[in-house]
This record gives sequence, structure tokens and C-alpha cells, in this order.
Amino acid sequence: MASQMNVRRGAGQRQSQRSGAPSIVASYRLTHHHHRGSSQTPYGAACLAIRVQEQRREQSLLTCRSAPVEAPAAPAPDAPAAEADPASMDIRVGKIVKVEKHPEADSLYVEQIDVGETEPRTIVSGLVKFVPLEEMQDRKVIVLCNLKPRNMRGIKSNGMVLCASNDAHDAVEPLAPPAEAPVGERVYFGEAGKTQAAPAEPNRVQKKKLWEAVQPLLKTDGDATARFKDVVMLTSAGPVRAASLKGATIA
Repeated sequence: MASQMNVRRGAGQRQSQRSGAPSIVASYRLTHHHHRGSSQTPYGAACLAIRVQEQRREQSLLTCRSAPVEAPAAPAPDAPAAEADPASMDIRVGKIVKVEKHPEADSLYVEQIDVGETEPRTIVSGLVKFVPLEEMQDRKVIVLCNLKPRNMRGIKSNGMVLCASNDAHDAVEPLAPPAEAPVGERVYFGEAGKTQAAPAEPNRVQKKKLWEAVQPLLKTDGDATARFKDVVMLTSAGPVRAASLKGATIA
């Protein structure tokens, strides 16, 4: 009978704990201290096991509630934007020695362009809608040479033909150097640019987003002359121009 009364008393104490009375830990300790003999019967041992589980669960909850909450880690700072320096780009006078339509893309030309190296570069350009094929052959163009090669519908393009375009991108003109400009010559910006440093390597151009910093500042002016900010793009034979597009984006 005493064991049954103790079980009822322990159950009552657990009910009181749920409604804000002393904790189950204190209840268990009180019952266990005064009625240790109740655990000697199977029924008492089962009740004791239940109380032990509840005690451990309560202790776990108390530990979680009292544990300090760590502040979320601060986000890593953004990498500083690259300084726009046109001298970091390898922009040269080139001559298209061979051109054909891309076998897998109606809007693309595949060009072989002499940029003063031992072999012409293969470059893919989206100029089919803007320049007839016969006008591309033997044309002098301005080529960006220190981009990493890109796969263009199955053909690796090793550079970019720079063009002027309007905002709607429905008028596009390849930039043109003076006819006397030597093939392979690196263009420069302003007279001070004649002593420009060596261009960045393609890996650095990509990693530091150097072209992304320079390109938005390339425009044609009111005379269709190519400029970086207010500085003219030059060759030894004179400035680089678009055929007619003024105030146009260069890319």
C-alpha cells in the first residue's frame, strides 16, 4: 500500500510541475530519498525508471535554455572592385584573313585573324546580321586578345572583335583602325599611353574582372571616335573609329 501511495504522490508531483509547481528533479529526489524501497518491486522500478527519464529530459531542456546563443558569423567582405585601367587590356590591330559562317549557328562568323603572332587566331563573332561576309574578308579590325578562350557553339574563340553598338543593339559596327596601322600593333589611350605597361595575363583578367571594369567606360564620341572616358583610342597611324555610330557602347 505504501508503495502505491508513493507512486500516486510522485505522479501528483509531476502533474504539479507541469502547472508551475517545483521541478520534477526536486520531486524525484524527495520521493526517492524517502521511499527508496518502492523501487524494489517491478512496479516501483518501472515508475522509478520513468521518473529518471523525465529528470534527464528536464535537465536537457534547462541546459539548452541556459546555453548562450552564438551570434551568426559576419559575412565575408566583398572583394574590392577592380580599378578600370585600359592598359591592363591587350587590344591590337588585326586583319581578318579568312571568314566563314559558323556551321552550328546562323548568327555567328568564324574568323581567322592575324594579330601579329605566328599563327592567326580563331575568333567567333556575332556579326552575321550586321556585316556581309564579303565585307569581313581582309578587313582590319580591333581585337581584344587577353581574354581566356571561350567555347562558342563547339568552336573555341580566342579573343573578341571590338564593335560599337547603339542602345537597342540593332546597329553594330566593328571598330576600324586607320588603313596604315600595322597589324599586331597594340593600341593605346592618349599620348601618355604610348609608354603603357604590359597587359595582364588572361587568368588575371578573368579573376579580377578587369575587362568588366574597363568595358563600360569605352564609348564613341560625337565624331564616332573610340574613347576610354575622355581619352582617345590610338594607333601609331591615328585614332580608332566606328563607321558612323556616335555615342555608342563599345564591346
